[in-house]
Amino acid sequence: MTKLKKVHYKTKARTAGAFVLLSRLLVALFAATVFLAPPARVFAQQSAQTGAQTQVAAKAIATKDNAIRPFRVHVPQEAIVDLRRRIAATRWPDQETVTDQSQGVQLATMNELVRYWGTEYDWRKAEAKLNALPQFVTNIGGLDIHFIHVRSKNPNALPLIVTHGWPGSVFEQLKIIGPLTDPTAYGGRPEDAFDLVIPSIPGFGFSGKPTGIGWNPDHIARAWAELMKRLGYTRYVAQGGDWGSPISSAMARQAPAGLLGIHINLPATIPPDVAAVLAGGGPAPAGLSKKERAAFDSLDTFNKKERAYAVMMGTRPQTVGYGLTDSPTGLAAWMLGHPGFAQWTSSSGDSEKSPTKDEVLDDITLYWLTNSAVSSARLYWENNNSILNAAAQKTAEISLPVAITVFPGEIYRAPQTWARRAYRNLIYFHEADKGGHFAAWEQPQLFSKEIRAAFRSLR
Repeated sequence: MTKLKKVHYKTKARTAGAFVLLSRLLVALFAATVFLAPPARVFAQQSAQTGAQTQVAAKAIATKDNAIRPFRVHVPQEAIVDLRRRIAATRWPDQETVTDQSQGVQLATMNELVRYWGTEYDWRKAEAKLNALPQFVTNIGGLDIHFIHVRSKNPNALPLIVTHGWPGSVFEQLKIIGPLTDPTAYGGRPEDAFDLVIPSIPGFGFSGKPTGIGWNPDHIARAWAELMKRLGYTRYVAQGGDWGSPISSAMARQAPAGLLGIHINLPATIPPDVAAVLAGGGPAPAGLSKKERAAFDSLDTFNKKERAYAVMMGTRPQTVGYGLTDSPTGLAAWMLGHPGFAQWTSSSGDSEKSPTKDEVLDDITLYWLTNSAVSSARLYWENNNSILNAAAQKTAEISLPVAITVFPGEIYRAPQTWARRAYRNLIYFHEADKGGHFAAWEQPQLFSKEIRAAFRSLR
């Protein structure tokens, strides 16, 4: 019995000692865990909380700080070296089995462009173009908005905000800055001068990337109105093509104080009855005029063969984003697959064309270096309606003056009959003889002339 007690006592002593040792070890491990290396779950929770706090802080800044801050571009050299390394490591697909572009961007075109991109193209020249202009950033709605702001020397210049699209950027508008802000130097009249504001759409270029949903054309339109207000403009006009068209149209619908009217070069003129037939893939409705039938045929071709990029980005932007974010060659091919580039070639004989090979690569490289393939694609997902349909874009609700220029190389040539049905206050309509989807980029002089004529009556 005594032995049993002695043994039992010794066991308790050993157990107590072990318990104390184990407790100290657990305390040490806990301290190390908390202060040195948080487990994955705790780290994830802290990251989520930090992200939420950051969003709240950003919103607080947006409401309290309306500062407009100067901005300059400088991409680290390591990013350019990495781009060239990735280009050199491109894994190429087989050549297309057709002699045209019906299967997509042709291998020979991509081979030539990518070789030049990785060996001769100089991003620093693109940076210099941007940095030669007054650039700024301001926080609107919790998001930094990048914009170029060039004031005319003419004190009576009309302020104009111009919006790009996808796969474009502010590079699209660089060639119209001179003709619009200094018209006399380009054959225009002093009274045709504009102050230019050229913002980067949220998720594009050097603007901030939305971390939540809701940055659709209507939301962006309100941000643009706020931007013009911050710049001190009490009367101004707006212009846009591609995504710039629904954004400018939304501004006209919302009619913020100071907005006098808009000009668009990809108007939403498709009537509801025609839109219904196009959606169902049926034959052209009876009674269309020659120009209306040509527009219908172009739209039918676009819907059936050319808008796959829009469908993918409108439904699965995250899915396509992995490849576009990982491969610069993949990104370039995806962007060049846009029908706006259908007639563009990267051959050495295009030096007189606009945009040139270097200018196209300025645009593509901007997307790559800012890692904005997915953030820009989400604009398609945010927009639930066709940007070409009159009913979807609620054109009947626009009472402000609307001006339209139709360029022959556009996705479709909007007929004037459709335009007048869609926009009840159409003050200007003109069919240009040159230019396409990227009209400001392709024909800057002609484009500038159209802008002057479109807004002349609103000064």
